[in-house]
Amino acid sequence: MLDVTELSKSFLGVLYTPQSAGYNEARKIHNGMIDRRPSLIAQCKGMADIADAVKFARANDLEISVRGGGHNVGGRAVADDCLMIDLSLMKSVHVDAAKRTAIVGGGTLWKDFNREAQLYGLATTGGVVGTTGVGGLTLGGGIGFLMPKFGMALDNLLSVDLVMADGSVVTASAESNPDLFWAVRGGGGNFGVAGSFEFQLHPVGPEVLGGLVAFPFLEAREVLTQWRELTLEAPDELMLVAGLITAPDGSGNKLIAVVACHCGAPSDAEKVMARIRGFGTVAMDALGPIPYTQLNGMLDDGFPKGAFNYWKSSFIHTLTDEAIGAIISLYEGCPVPSNQVLLEHFHGAAARKPADETAYALRDTGYNVAIIGQWFDRTDESAATSWCRNTYSALQAYVGPRRYANYIGSDEDADAAAVAAYGANLPRLREIKRKYDPENVFAHNVNIRPS
Repeated sequence: MLDVTELSKSFLGVLYTPQSAGYNEARKIHNGMIDRRPSLIAQCKGMADIADAVKFARANDLEISVRGGGHNVGGRAVADDCLMIDLSLMKSVHVDAAKRTAIVGGGTLWKDFNREAQLYGLATTGGVVGTTGVGGLTLGGGIGFLMPKFGMALDNLLSVDLVMADGSVVTASAESNPDLFWAVRGGGGNFGVAGSFEFQLHPVGPEVLGGLVAFPFLEAREVLTQWRELTLEAPDELMLVAGLITAPDGSGNKLIAVVACHCGAPSDAEKVMARIRGFGTVAMDALGPIPYTQLNGMLDDGFPKGAFNYWKSSFIHTLTDEAIGAIISLYEGCPVPSNQVLLEHFHGAAARKPADETAYALRDTGYNVAIIGQWFDRTDESAATSWCRNTYSALQAYVGPRRYANYIGSDEDADAAAVAAYGANLPRLREIKRKYDPENVFAHNVNIRPS
């Protein structure tokens, strides 16, 4: 049993060993499929707690995992026999309305961030599910409703404070340790524990036009074809997602849904919403003026904590008629109603940046295809995961080599995953990893091996 006596003397947060009351609850993360038992959970209250936890792990030969929001579907926040650095107590958002910036604690969720920023009519690109953690989503990329207008979440990062492998604290920004700042924007948690983030904010809301509209599955081909045509001419103010889903009313009926957000002029947005409604026979209509904070929580109930999840993803550059047909056919045979396929359109500011401007390499215009296995009865696990893997394999004829790092599972080959996530940026990332974490202390991620 670990002796945490000395650590506990100065530690301001909470320490859980397997013998502690509350340990089993503390080790749970969002994905109910993940059932791992760390040797110690250190719920930190500040940077000093993080530093002490890192030093303790190194002194006791413990691997380190880091939990921000705990949303990563691969469960990388927690590992057996490790020290889990848990940032969930570090929820803070300080908005400087005059400078249009926000300083955010490492355990902050996007719903916390958006609530504070929207008090001043400000926002930045953030997760489309409000319970997602700010840190993990940002460092791995940062898909959100504002990404066509303002870029990925990481494109709005001004600085980040990290605890390094030796317990020291380093600030990474354009002016301070710029090589590290380049690397963490896309390189995830490979270089240190990110305890604080500074973001650029933009005037948004308090209302935007958006929401969800759904059509009968029999019209899926026509709806997806028209949705594709809209994506090809979409302005920066418009974010579009298409989803093959099952109706939430328990009927078991499959639907084709369109999720949209327009942050531009209401007159332009109304025209777009009318066009979307015209894609087919409307079965469900929740499109219209909506508070930006509400839009960012609209999908939360569809991704509840504790549900079992297994995801695969790829990126399709050109959504051909053949690809549309394949996706529809594959979902038609889906055996688990709560499984989904989402197509997230990438364009605008997120796709215009050069692929080597940050470590994040997926700078293409196209469609991120998320194959989502989600189930609530353990007996559905085999059917749900097999369908995800088979669908992923069947779509390989249409996809490109890059993949979105935050959706890559922990069961995939580590080297192949790194190539898919980082592409041509990987050699430089490996050099920076050697400089800042030569012993690969921070390895529970889409790992970058030191060169």
